[in-house]
Formats: sequence, C-alpha cells, structure tokens
Amino acid sequence: MYDLAPLARFGRIVASDLRDVTSDPEALDSTGFWAVAADFEGRLTCARFGDVRLEAVPEPAPGRWRGPAVDDWASSLDRAAYTAGVRRIREHIAAGDVYQANLCRVLSAPLPDPADADVDALTALLARGNPAPYAGTIRLPAHGVEIATASPELYLRRTGRTVESGPIKGTGRTAEDLLDKDHAENVMIVDLVRNDLGRVCATGTVTVPDLCAVEPHPGLVHLVSTVRGELAPAAGWRELLSATFPPGSVTGAPKSSALRIIEALETAPRGPYCGGIGWVDADKGRAELAVGIRTFWIDRPQGMLRFGTGAGITWGSDPEREWQETELKADRLLAVASGAYEAIGRTAG
Repeated sequence: MYDLAPLARFGRIVASDLRDVTSDPEALDSTGFWAVAADFEGRLTCARFGDVRLEAVPEPAPGRWRGPAVDDWASSLDRAAYTAGVRRIREHIAAGDVYQANLCRVLSAPLPDPADADVDALTALLARGNPAPYAGTIRLPAHGVEIATASPELYLRRTGRTVESGPIKGTGRTAEDLLDKDHAENVMIVDLVRNDLGRVCATGTVTVPDLCAVEPHPGLVHLVSTVRGELAPAAGWRELLSATFPPGSVTGAPKSSALRIIEALETAPRGPYCGGIGWVDADKGRAELAVGIRTFWIDRPQGMLRFGTGAGITWGSDPEREWQETELKADRLLAVASGAYEAIGRTAG
C-alpha cells in the first residue's frame, strides 16, 4: 500500500505532513520535529513533519492488520547455529578478544497481503498486547522505512544539553531468574556507555544515577541502568551519534571487537533492529530515541515482515539458556503480529 501517507507515532505524539527527508544528522540541530530511524548498519533517515499533535493510539480495528501465519517464521540462525555462535563468542572471551558480545538473529515471515500491510495497524495491536515505554511507528514507504516498535530501552534522551541513556542488560521471566552473570553484563555495558558519552560530554559530568534496577515488562523483567551527562559546547547530533552508535547494549565490549565478531557470526543484516528509533524536536531542544529492539519492519521488495531477537553473551553464558532468552523476547511479540494474541493480553485459543 504505497499510497499510505507518511506518519510517525511515538506514544501519544503523532506527526504527519511530511516536509523533508535527509540522511544528514546535522539537520536535527536545525528546526522542526523529526522522526529518526537509524539502521544498525548505519543508514540514517531523518524525516521532518509539519503537523505534530497529541492523540491516543487508535484501538485495533478488526482485520486492519493481517500478519504472517504463526508457523511461517524462519530464523537467520537456527538453534544449532545460534548455540554454536555462543560457544564461539566464549572462545573469543577466553582469548581476550572481547568481554561481551551481543548475538542476534532475524526472524522473517511472508506477509499474506503485503500491498495492504500498514505498520501503524501493527503498532495499535502491540500497544494492547505488549505495551512499551518507547512504542511507535515510522511509516515512510517511499523511503524504505516502515517500522513498528515496542522497544523498552532508551538509547538517547536529550533535554537541552543534558543527555541520558538507559541500557538494558539482564533478562528473566521474574526477578528471581536474574543471575550474577546478568548483573555483571549490565555493569560492563554501563561502563561502555559511560565511555561513549564521555567522548562528547563535558569532563566530569557523566554519572550513573541508577545501576541494575529491576524493571518489569510484559512477560519478563530487565535490569536497567541510567547514564547521564552534559554535552560539551561544540557537540551536536552528528558528534553525539558518532560517539554512541550503535548502542552499546546491543553490540558488546569493547565495541569495536564486538562488532567484528558480530559481522563474522550473524548471517543477516539487522536493519532497524538494534538501531535507533525515535524523535527529535529541534525547536524545543528535546529528543527521545529508543534502541530498536522488540521491533518489526516491512521489507517491501521481498514482501516480508521481519523481527530481531538476541542476547548478550559473556563467559558465564550457557548456550541453551541464551537461545531460550532469544525465544522469550520474541514469543509474545510474534504472537501479536501473527494474530495469535488477543488485545486484552491473553493467548488466543
């Protein structure tokens, strides 16, 4: 449905009347309200909208979203390949190449009617079946960006010159499931995010107000920390994104080594998954970008719906447990997208 009007939705913020699209991050320091989608591989799309308003996410309309069949989802890494990848990362850790690396897989399924697929209709379903603090839509079919996210993770929030990140590391069904490995992983990534922000923040301003807080989400809990700093006078969006992207929680530490390992082990591009998704209000000096996890996107040329899931691997990782973590993160959302999960939050059937 290429005649769908461009749209961005972030919680109750709705933006329409597309004015401009650019890949230049310096545009975010100019004027206007921008929707931002940054692929993990580095493609940046910034869309400026003229009409910005507040309204509730629409109720799901019966038949408005037709998702893939539950059994049609295929993974870029099957169980054997994923657990082998976990073991390979542990070998890299033993060799001193890396302390932690995120290993991800992309799930894909054919849409039954791609021409009629609207990611904003999927967002309406996700808002009921898997509510999330950074949920939203970016719908720009002519520019190859059609994203519905239910992200629970803050990548960057800006208020004036104050910048904040909320890395997630550590996942369990309940708080009792969280292991020492999860806390160690979180602390490692907090240190990485501190270093990233320290590259563009004034000396001595980077702090960690919260470390390893347990945060509940639908069907699971996460360990979440907060890292905050004051941007240096010369730092704008180009410098901030360059210093912090891709987000440390979905790469690993050291980031450069983790990225090399990811490239060697993963068999599909992550796209908007693990990238940055959100909005920048240049006029008000405010912004909120999420890490693109719990995120669906439409691949128009292939007629596919895609979704990513992954886990952070440390020396203490058990390959089977890490596979199960990727399943836990995906199960509920795939059920919503495939129509097997009711809007009131119960498994259908």
